[in-house]
Parts: sequence; structure tokens; C-alpha cells
Amino acid sequence: MDGPAPNIPHIKSRGIKMPKRAGITRPRIRRSLRENTYEGFEANAVMKIARDGDTVLELGAGIGYISTLIGAKRPVKEIHAFEANPALIDYIHSAHALNGVTNATVHNVLLGPRKTKPRDFYVRKNFLASSLDKDALNPESIVSVEKIEVRGINPTFNQIKPDVLICDIEGAEAELLPALSYDGLRAAVIELHPQWIKAEGVRAVFEAMHRLGLTYYPRWSHRKVVVFRRQW
Repeated sequence: MDGPAPNIPHIKSRGIKMPKRAGITRPRIRRSLRENTYEGFEANAVMKIARDGDTVLELGAGIGYISTLIGAKRPVKEIHAFEANPALIDYIHSAHALNGVTNATVHNVLLGPRKTKPRDFYVRKNFLASSLDKDALNPESIVSVEKIEVRGINPTFNQIKPDVLICDIEGAEAELLPALSYDGLRAAVIELHPQWIKAEGVRAVFEAMHRLGLTYYPRWSHRKVVVFRRQW
């Protein structure tokens, strides 16, 4: 981190500043940011896990809250934040800049079990409702269709060599994580979505982490946010 933070309208949360922006920081998000409850369980876990010199890989960066929090509050080496929604990329960069975070790289990329052709991403008037699913909401709310690069998860992990994985990908964890063979992780924080992946998907995530040498750590887990560590 270096240089003064830009002076732009913002919301303070856990000692960081998140830019105010129409279409993104809606009233519910502003309230939870101010109350320090935005991504609360995930934030609590990653702040305990991140160590000096870590390389952190985040899948599903959202508005960049977690990557900003880690970059501003922990002396990690690098953060790689992956977010499929192109409408959020500029906001994430703004959040990093506002907090003087200079060691984060933002990737507007999807990770898949293997590299495939680019996929259509449907940007909606409500940026946070954008998705890969054309019919998830009223198709009339779509304002643009963007092509998003799809990279293979294992070549990506082998290139970045993360120590810590943070994953919140709205149910895709049950398909993606079982394809991961990288064995260099020390810890992982995963938000499960059992309402979509069901019991079979939850088992698939746990089994995938166990195959990588990580064990469920209940002390730092809470409800759908589960923590895995190599050593307790």
C-alpha cells in the first residue's frame, strides 16, 4: 500500500472504505457495510487465516469487499480476485484504490474444470443481479451481453500458486472444486449454497478439500461458511 487514498464518497466498514455508487451500493448493502455485517462470517474467517506473505486467490470477488479487507488489513504478498460480472470490475478497482491496496490483481474471468470457449454473461440494470443465466430474471432487464473468458482451474492455480482459497461462487462450488488437483493450499474459506447444490454438492465440496489434504475446521466455520485447514 502506498500513496494517499482518493477522496470520493464512501461507506466505512471494518476500517476500510467502500465507494458509494448507484446500482451497486444499494440501501441494504450500505446498511450491512455500516453495521460491519456485510459478508460477516466470511470476513471473520479470512481475517484469522490470512498470514504475512500469503498469496490469496478469491473466486467470486463480488464488489471487492473481501479482497479490499485483506489487502488493507493483512500483510499478504498477493491477492488474485476473480469475478465474472464485468459490471463490477471497475468498482472493485475503485475500492482497492480508495484503500491504497496495490497488491491485488482483478481477473474478469470464469474458472471452469477445463478451459472452454468464452461464455455469455448477461448484465442487468441491477448490476448485482447479472448472471450467466439469461432466464434467471426478466430477460427485459438485460442491458448487455458480454463474452467472458473461461480458464481451467488447475492451470490457473498452478500459475498463481495460492496459499489460501476464498470461494463464494453461488453454487458452482460443487462442480468446480472437485476438479481442483492443486495441493499447495494451506487453508480455504468456502461459502456453501446448499439450497442449490443439495446434500450431494456439500459432500462433493468436503471430499474435494479432503483430497487436497485440508480438513474441516469447525472453530472458524459458521453455518454455510466453512473453513478448511491443512494443520490445526
